[in-house]
Amino acid sequence: MVIYLDHNATTPIAPEVVAVIRPYLERQFGNPSSAHAYGTAASAAVDRARAQVAGLLGAEPDTVTFTGSGSEADTLAIIGVALARLGDRDHVVRSAVEHPAVVAACRYLERRFSFRVTVVPVDAYGLVDPDDVRRALEPGTALVSVMHANNEVGTIQPIAEVAAVAREHGVLVHTDAAQSVGKVRVDVDELGVDLLTVVGHKMYAPKGIGALYVRPATRIDSVIHGAGHEHGLRAGTENVPYIAGLGAAATLGARRLAAGAHLDMQRLRDRLHAALPDVSLNGHPERRLPNTLNVSFPGVDGEALLARTPAIAAATGSACHSGRTEPSAVLVAMGFDERRAHGAVRLSLGYDTTAAEVDAAAAALTDALVPA
Repeated sequence: MVIYLDHNATTPIAPEVVAVIRPYLERQFGNPSSAHAYGTAASAAVDRARAQVAGLLGAEPDTVTFTGSGSEADTLAIIGVALARLGDRDHVVRSAVEHPAVVAACRYLERRFSFRVTVVPVDAYGLVDPDDVRRALEPGTALVSVMHANNEVGTIQPIAEVAAVAREHGVLVHTDAAQSVGKVRVDVDELGVDLLTVVGHKMYAPKGIGALYVRPATRIDSVIHGAGHEHGLRAGTENVPYIAGLGAAATLGARRLAAGAHLDMQRLRDRLHAALPDVSLNGHPERRLPNTLNVSFPGVDGEALLARTPAIAAATGSACHSGRTEPSAVLVAMGFDERRAHGAVRLSLGYDTTAAEVDAAAAALTDALVPA
């Protein structure tokens, strides 16, 4: 059996979530916009899920807009704000370690609307300095986008401090919280953000569903046009089964956090780290997701190491382009040389990961380091 340690890529759908989804795939198939009984049942499911997601974020239900993915939510946040301020503000600030969806949206604004984009650096732990954000702000800045927690190294950014800086200058703040929601406490008021991205398949819901929190009175344009679904921000008949599933996953996440299950996961992560010989930790030792362990094995290529351990499903941050393996852009932004970046392996645990699996994974990786 393969040990799954790639939960930052995607999570399995929780049984509790499957149970909630099933009726909306079978019997309760109505269109939420229909006035008859089938439609009202579907509409009630969407409303319930909206309240569940909002509850996990410490928000009001009408601030949650459902999307088809996290990438769509990021696009709606960044391009939606930019379009709303077109002709007024033409500058965006992002960090050097953002998700490709954020990077691509910023590049689109540069190419299509001549926006200017400032990329704020990170330190050796992957942390943004709020003072760097302050220095990057201009009178024409429309938005700052800094992810809450990095998908590769797990570093949790000082979003509340970044938001406070932006607020002093009347600038909106977006954070991609795909990796943090359900793993650590995420409260939109405590963070002080105006927009926040949620991704279903990172929190035990299906792929193909996400959400965007939009603080009341935030000016944002739709990027998918049609009828007035989702507060007029996202046209298209709602994906009721997956929306219901995301709501169930939000409730499950809140329950796990309240029970301290994320702390149990953190203990297993640290147990795995302690069992690995002579590795360098990538990311902050404390300000980090409880499930994420990114380490570099000295003198070892991460991809080759994982290829020698087929009993483990894990990831590296490297990408292959035209036959050449490129080092992780995140690790490069953190100042690591190619040797350390190429040696990195990301091991991301889930709520269902066991101590036996952690011990077996550590043993398999250690054995793979020894030449045959």
